[in-house]
Amino acid sequence: MDEVLLRSLTPGVLAVLVRRGADFAAAEDAVQDALVEAVRVWPADPPRDAKGWLVTVAWRRFLDARRADAARRRREDLVEEEPGPDTASVSAVDDTLQLYFLCAHPSLTPASAVALTLRAVGGLTTRQIAQAYLVPEATMAQRISRAKRTVSGVRFDRPGDVATVLRVLYLVFNEGYSGDVDLAAEAIRLTRQLAAVIDHPEVAGLLALMLLHHARRAARTAPDGSLVPLAEQDRGRWDTAMIAEGVGILQAALARDRLGEFQAQAAVAALHADAPTAEETDWVQIVEWYDELVRLTGSPVVRLNRAVAVGEADGPRAGLAALAGLDPSLPRHTAAAAYLHERDGDLATAARLYAEAARRASDLAERDHLTRQAARLNSRRRG
Repeated sequence: MDEVLLRSLTPGVLAVLVRRGADFAAAEDAVQDALVEAVRVWPADPPRDAKGWLVTVAWRRFLDARRADAARRRREDLVEEEPGPDTASVSAVDDTLQLYFLCAHPSLTPASAVALTLRAVGGLTTRQIAQAYLVPEATMAQRISRAKRTVSGVRFDRPGDVATVLRVLYLVFNEGYSGDVDLAAEAIRLTRQLAAVIDHPEVAGLLALMLLHHARRAARTAPDGSLVPLAEQDRGRWDTAMIAEGVGILQAALARDRLGEFQAQAAVAALHADAPTAEETDWVQIVEWYDELVRLTGSPVVRLNRAVAVGEADGPRAGLAALAGLDPSLPRHTAAAAYLHERDGDLATAARLYAEAARRASDLAERDHLTRQAARLNSRRRG
């Protein structure tokens, strides 16, 4: 059984059911039933049209459930005929992209819309979504359940706003870029498609940001799987064509003078990509872009990144001073403090903080990297 194929078809099948009037929760249940049936039937009798088969079976299961609970699930405009496989032909607008918009429904808060879309369309687990939001898994499970209850029975005839869809794509890309589910390429594909149909500088800014980060992907890990910090990466392994494309898209967006957070983040990434070596990075400009990001978002994570940039531009003590005003419980706060203390020559404090950061890290590769940093400094101190 080709699980990758089933995973790729699921959003499109769900979108077809929703477009035909099925409420979201019932449509999701019907699609899951169809997937179970596919796992049972396909190995012995694979269909010629996989998507059409899934649509037909899922629609049949939805109709069965509707008839069994007609008092609660009646729809005046529901077509009482089973669609044939030909009705599942690919439309001009990608089903998955359309489903992103449908999940960003006006009846949901942005946070709930993002969580629901990541679960239903992105295929992420509740635990992965909770990690993206930095909240307990139980909290996220409740949020997703509430979102499903909210949209259950709502006709998805109004798309959500662009900002929510962009946030979804951004989180999906980040999960694919650094997590155990590779969704980065899919996020880029969908963002390209969105940019082709929506003339919006922040859509272009997000696409540029993704391309600039993705261009460095091959250099981010060593052959043994360990993380390679940006300053130590082999820049010859960066995808220069992808960088050029990202910079070109960003420049066109910035020329419209409607700055948003994704454009500002992409500008930071472009400055890193433009530097021939780590030592030649224009940290002064990077600090200026972080100032813009602080103005646009007020995000404490942005302030944390700015503090590290200040440490590079004005010296580690200036960076530590900027870091001092931030909540120590922020993710990567301890690792940033360790790095700045090391640059300031305080190896004992840096080693202790690297070890503490390693204990707090949830990602295994990051934990291993921080542990090695602590061991390296301890070795230097003993030597």
